[in-house]
Amino acid sequence: MEVEDAIIRAKANDQIAFNFLLDTFWNDVYAFQLKRTQNENDAEDITIQTFSKAFDKIDTYDETYKFKTWLITISKNIHIDLIRKQKKTIRNTSKDNDKNFLEIVDDSPSPEDKIITEQNLAKLLRDIKKLKPHYQEVINLRYFQELSYREISEELKEPMNNVKIKLLRAKKLLAEIITEK
Repeated sequence: MEVEDAIIRAKANDQIAFNFLLDTFWNDVYAFQLKRTQNENDAEDITIQTFSKAFDKIDTYDETYKFKTWLITISKNIHIDLIRKQKKTIRNTSKDNDKNFLEIVDDSPSPEDKIITEQNLAKLLRDIKKLKPHYQEVINLRYFQELSYREISEELKEPMNNVKIKLLRAKKLLAEIITEK
């Protein structure tokens, strides 16, 4: 399958085309993010977000540009957004004797926050149980047991790209379940 054909088929919601595009461009996007973040987990997470966003917005892809360039641009923007969110936790405060100083925001949870978190976790677990068992398993392995994609692949005895796609689908389905409420 050629990339151009895969893009046309992906726009028609062909899952095999999505898999082909993921397999073809995963290493490029991942390597790009690994250079930027210098952290394998962050690079993987951003790469997954990149493909998720790209596949959701595949209809907006302009064929006058290379598909790889489009993916890298999406990936770069996701990384920039994450950096901006991180910078919001540290904010510049007023001058004191002409010296700038930074105030670190206290993110430690209050007792109320802990109760809310426990309630939200219970809701999330109920929502996860609404997924098919194989999606439950991959979410459990990734987010609760904190296994890498390689470790999940070995545990499930499946190729790593299948694990990535399964996790991507599981997250989308879980998001749909959560937003239905």
